[in-house]
Amino acid sequence: MLDLKSIKEAQKRLNGVIHHTSFSYAPILSEMSGYKVYLKKENLQRTGAFKLRGAFNKIASLIEAGKRGGVVAASAGNHAQGVAFSAKHFGIEATIVMPDSTPLNKIQGVKEFGAKVILYGVNYDEAYAYAMEYSKENNLEFVHPFTDDEVMSGQGTVALEMLEAEPDLDVIVVPVGGGGLIAGMSVATNAINPKTKVIGIASAGAPAMKESYDSKNAHGTKSVRTIADGIAVRDASPITLEYILKEVDSLELVCEDEIAAAILFLLEKQKLLVEGAGAVGVAALLHNKINFEKGSKIGIVLSGGNIDVTMLSLIIEKGLVKSSRKMKLSVIMVDKPGSLMKFTELLTKVGANIVHIGYDRTSVELEFGDAVVSVHLETKGIEHQEEVRSVLRENEFKFEELS
Repeated sequence: MLDLKSIKEAQKRLNGVIHHTSFSYAPILSEMSGYKVYLKKENLQRTGAFKLRGAFNKIASLIEAGKRGGVVAASAGNHAQGVAFSAKHFGIEATIVMPDSTPLNKIQGVKEFGAKVILYGVNYDEAYAYAMEYSKENNLEFVHPFTDDEVMSGQGTVALEMLEAEPDLDVIVVPVGGGGLIAGMSVATNAINPKTKVIGIASAGAPAMKESYDSKNAHGTKSVRTIADGIAVRDASPITLEYILKEVDSLELVCEDEIAAAILFLLEKQKLLVEGAGAVGVAALLHNKINFEKGSKIGIVLSGGNIDVTMLSLIIEKGLVKSSRKMKLSVIMVDKPGSLMKFTELLTKVGANIVHIGYDRTSVELEFGDAVVSVHLETKGIEHQEEVRSVLRENEFKFEELS
């Protein structure tokens, strides 16, 4: 059963095993938003994410019940490492089924804790189905990433720590994928301080839980596509949805560019490396998806930091564009001596730095005598970008902005 008692029991099991992660005031975010913002840094948790809490609590409960035969889990990342770490701690075997496309660094991260890794399926759902079959055939306990009372109780300990540090929080903002984290945290929060609002944030690229919350009926989506892979869940769980409908005050969406901008902001301004799923709460704050009375005390959960480094440069690029610090243009000009020089002189005049430029006079889409220039500019914000647009229009350059 998931309740305050089970969450406090989980806290006792986790004592001395997990990091009691920092929950600290964020002055820059506070000044920007007008709220008093605090960040719960689960990206600095052992194994790099909150998932360790639920996995360890579940496996600890199995050990207490005398079940030492081994465990199976399906995961492409954080849950896998949490299960592997916990199994190693108790000296039992763990088998993790991961999709074929799982990055090598995540596979190695699981193997370093001594777990067996099976690669199966093109996505999480296929890996999950195989893991369930494997657990039954081999008579092993399956550790679900969210639809399990002991797992949700472990995740709920995040709220206990936040409210112990700041009992008068007005709002707690929580990432939402499968819903295990927000289910545990909302049950704990409402039991301790019912006045504290709990807001869930999901990715627009994985909207199943948001749509289910709005319709009050669990359903899935055809596909998911998001850089927030930790919350990229295709089908909403009826189990976690029941808690969310009862305990959560609202659920909002953020888009890919907003998530990328939040990752960049946290990296640059807070000196924190946070994965996409962990950054959605800050994305919601930065892009006005959270609206409360100014001066409200808001706690945001940074749920994990296990970002795929091969994607980091792309995410930073998207973040620069979203925050108006990079501008990509396709410009048509007359193909004659001096045209390109005039164009670059105009950019120099308004202080826009060229970081990439390409010149094409052979495209069949061009009129005879024209050329197209693709250019990437470093800019200093919205007003600076409008200055670039204005000077190009004044000098009769035809251009379009590229994403």
